[in-house]
Amino acid sequence: MRGAARSIPPAPLVYPGAMPRRPRTTRIAVDAPVAEGASGRWFRSIRLSGFTVMVLGLLVLAIVVLAPSLRTLVEQQQQIAAMREQIRQQQEQVDELGEQEARWDDPAYIEAQARERLDYVMPGEYSYSVYDDLGVTEEVDPEAVSDEISTTEVDWLEAMLGSVLVAGLTDQPREETPTP
Repeated sequence: MRGAARSIPPAPLVYPGAMPRRPRTTRIAVDAPVAEGASGRWFRSIRLSGFTVMVLGLLVLAIVVLAPSLRTLVEQQQQIAAMREQIRQQQEQVDELGEQEARWDDPAYIEAQARERLDYVMPGEYSYSVYDDLGVTEEVDPEAVSDEISTTEVDWLEAMLGSVLVAGLTDQPREETPTP
């Protein structure tokens, strides 16, 4: 077997510090069954570049930074609207008070208010005040009123003297004193 020539592949050149080579492998394409719809294919077709990721990051950062400011802006706009409404109501009150003040400049209005509120009269006039001019408001049951005179069953003089004697001769404190 010495005489038979075998071909031995030459040894690869290896440099000091170099990594050894990996043996070559071949890849075989395998089609796996896919059960996804159109939305899955659309989502997989999106390719994100570095620029797209950076723009999306800046957009999220802008939302995070500006959201509190926008909330403050909305609150301030609501406060401004409430203040304007309050100013409008106060302006209406000022207008009403101005009209009242203008009425008090009229001597006829002053005279009418003095007669109505203070019961004033002009010299030589007579003032009449009528109390309870509406009469009896509730109806009286005619059967409840009797034509006969009735007497009471209690002797009031004896009850009064008994009360005076009990109050004057008792030794009990006031809270414990029996009432007749």
